[in-house]
Amino acid sequence: MSRVILFNKPMGVLSQFTDVKSPTERPTLSGFDLPKGVYAAGRLDRDSEGLLVLTDNGKLQARIASPKTKTEKTYLVQVEGDPGAADLARLTRGVTLKDGPAKAVRARRIEAPQVWDRDPPVRMRKTVPDAWVEVVLTEGRNRQVRRMTAAVGFPTLRLIRWRVGRWALDGLAPGEWREA
Repeated sequence: MSRVILFNKPMGVLSQFTDVKSPTERPTLSGFDLPKGVYAAGRLDRDSEGLLVLTDNGKLQARIASPKTKTEKTYLVQVEGDPGAADLARLTRGVTLKDGPAKAVRARRIEAPQVWDRDPPVRMRKTVPDAWVEVVLTEGRNRQVRRMTAAVGFPTLRLIRWRVGRWALDGLAPGEWREA
């Protein structure tokens, strides 16, 4: 039986167990008492937070991470600015990034979610509004959500992955994990 662990990765933590570039300076998954023998199915960049699925099953890990399987990943994104319906429609029609076209399955404006405070807090500008958007992707290229929101004129301030396929972050505080 495969083991599946749901982990709420805090901001500033690498999505791997060791840091080959700087082993003494940046926090990794090894600091969270996760079970031995599980590995991340996909990644979240160091500046992002939220759901990281870990498993001991290599085939499951590949299936979750592969864009070919079209596993939906849902992100709650705080953006700088005030995107309208036309701006969000651009995300679902597709935008061109340096590494090719990128398209969201869905993108919609949402109310500010009830989530934990971030440490350090998001740097806000008093003269520029911010908004929350839910973005659903079936692929996960490097910093893709951030690059997509910037491409339509709304830089990402905070990025939380809330769901991967059938698994959701519900009830997990940053740094906590549970078996799925």
